[in-house]
Amino acid sequence: MANYPNGNSPKSAAVFTASEQRDALVRQMIDKERAATDAKTAKLRALRLARDAELAAAAAANPPPAAKPKRKR
Repeated sequence: MANYPNGNSPKSAAVFTASEQRDALVRQMIDKERAATDAKTAKLRALRLARDAELAAAAAANPPPAAKPKRKR
C-alpha cells in the first residue's frame, strides 16, 4: 500500500474532481438564471420607459385645465 502524505489519495482526488464538476454546473446554472433575469429586467425597463414617454407626451398634448381663481367674499 502506498503512503500518501496529508491523506491525498487518488480516491480523494476523484472526489475533488467530481466536486469541481458539480460546482462548475452550479455556476453555469446560476449564470443562465442571471442572464435570464437581466434580460427580463431590461425588457421591463424598456416597457416602463416607453409607457412613461407615452404618458408624458399625452400630458404635454393635453394640458390640464387652468384652475379657477377663488372669489373673495
